[in-house]
Amino acid sequence: MKTIVCVDSNWGIGSNNDLLYHIPADMKYFKEKTMGNVVVMGMATVLSLPGAKPLPGRTTVALSDDPDWAPEGVIVCRSIDEMLEKLKEFDTDSVYICGGASVYAQMIDFCDTAYITKVYACDKDAEKFFPDMDKKPGWYIAEESDYMEYNDLVFRFLTYKKDENITADN
Repeated sequence: MKTIVCVDSNWGIGSNNDLLYHIPADMKYFKEKTMGNVVVMGMATVLSLPGAKPLPGRTTVALSDDPDWAPEGVIVCRSIDEMLEKLKEFDTDSVYICGGASVYAQMIDFCDTAYITKVYACDKDAEKFFPDMDKKPGWYIAEESDYMEYNDLVFRFLTYKKDENITADN
């Protein structure tokens, strides 16, 4: 499995149930990586999508303990164990963990690749965070893009890989 996220310098990802940054190149990168694949997210993340509907061209698997929540076009799982069982039906290379913070925290150890858009700024309003991959044992930066800029924000794409010789969780 893979994960994909946009973070600030402190690994912040969200505030007030929204992304910290809306960078067109990041949105395009997300779409290119996830199109035709399985996206995994929590209920709040699904509800934050345009129209609170699943993203087109992708299979959406969502985690929610709300027994009444069952939106059309979303495979809803009521626990991490149920979700892990459901994800066995898919090729693990096609599964992308997409948020929010709780789902990222619970699923990162099942991933072997993390696509990180790193924004070199610090959003003081960040309420939700992604695990700090620079401090996570067994992970290293395998690829990094050039620095880019959008509306005075400097960012780049980083690909972290799990060193299979250090950990074997996936």
